[in-house]
Amino acid sequence: MKRKFFPKKIFIVEDDPLYIKIIKYVLEQDPEHEVHVFSTGKECIDHLYLNPIIVTLDYTLPDMKGNDVMKAIKKYNPNIGIIVLSGQPEISVAVDFMKAGAYLYIVKDDDTKDKLLLTVQRLKKQIELQEEVDFLKDELGDKYNINKNLIGKSKPMLRVHKLISKALQTNISVTIQGETGTGKEVVARTIHYSSNRKKGNFIAVNVTAIPRELLESELFGHEKGAFTGASTRKIGKFEMANNGTLFLDEIAEMEIALQSKILRALQEREITRVGGTQNIPFDARLIVASHLSLAKEVEKGNFREDLYYRLLGLPIEMPPLRNRGNDIFLLAEHFLKDFCHANKLPMKTLSKEAKEKLISYSFHGNVRELKAIIDLAGALSEGKIIKKEDIQFNSPKGRESFLDKEMSIKEYNHQIIHYYLEKYDNDVLLVAKKLNIGKSTIYRLLKAE
Repeated sequence: MKRKFFPKKIFIVEDDPLYIKIIKYVLEQDPEHEVHVFSTGKECIDHLYLNPIIVTLDYTLPDMKGNDVMKAIKKYNPNIGIIVLSGQPEISVAVDFMKAGAYLYIVKDDDTKDKLLLTVQRLKKQIELQEEVDFLKDELGDKYNINKNLIGKSKPMLRVHKLISKALQTNISVTIQGETGTGKEVVARTIHYSSNRKKGNFIAVNVTAIPRELLESELFGHEKGAFTGASTRKIGKFEMANNGTLFLDEIAEMEIALQSKILRALQEREITRVGGTQNIPFDARLIVASHLSLAKEVEKGNFREDLYYRLLGLPIEMPPLRNRGNDIFLLAEHFLKDFCHANKLPMKTLSKEAKEKLISYSFHGNVRELKAIIDLAGALSEGKIIKKEDIQFNSPKGRESFLDKEMSIKEYNHQIIHYYLEKYDNDVLLVAKKLNIGKSTIYRLLKAE
């Protein structure tokens, strides 16, 4: 995404000819400014469709009060910077304007020109910084586009796409479950950057990566002196995620005592910093993830049932890679293209034998493991073709064999057939073809169980 630059439109709303000349002179010193002058509040409001970034607003206008004009501007776009110019030096008036959203209140005097020049420069820097932040967030949104980022055409992935689309229609909380490496955080980021909260922060917390004694402070923040070492106030992740999304990964690993505090925060929609007494409201969408089944953790007594129902919202189950069929090839080609591009290498492709080796593997590490395998293959390959021997599986689990388990021939047959049925979405005809057996054999197996 290339960033576009446009002239910066600035409105002057002023009915005094002398101050019109002064303000116009100051603003036109910068050639990137496109200055528009209006002598009434109505004229300014009628032309807001031009989308100015700054408005210099006279306090006293012939048709409207300055504060009424400012309310109309802020209603149209709260991000427009407003500088109020007034002949009235009353502090109470200035305070009212600042509370209502004005960037600065400048009293008209001999120093107006210098004050205005400095104020416009500062305000522009602030606006440009915010534009840069918004631009980068838009880029992230493009990166986490559902169709570009969540690669896959298998039935399990199409179900995931459908559920994400449902999640985008509301602010319902989302629970993502699936094996390690299936892309749970990618789904969480996709939901955030595709939602109406994308301008807010996406705050990710891995519960297992933070020492248990520090997790409460990390989530809720703390006040100065709350405990030994708390030398300053700290803002917690809930506050940081306000108007955005808070993603709690591996939520099932959280201690029961802290679970109760999370439950209260979600019920009241407010938190209290450690060592504090003030209730701080927050408005953040909560997305949680776990490689464990939360329902089973509730049964075991490891997870609060009331919190489980509070969090559940829209459940999304991430399928393991071994059940996604030809998605393995789509992902492998995507990772290979990225690897070649990042390392300035000619584009490489996978041989038929390499693909056969990939599709026969179980991928206990899922998508994350596939990427590591493809990156290694890209580095090992000599030419433009990834050969079978370039595909190397280094996972300890990947070296497990059926023969390591003591089972009867019948049990082996059952396990193999079930594996293929799960992999190919219970398509009996396809599984029968893959295993070169009659479909009646599969039906007999299913009926006997």
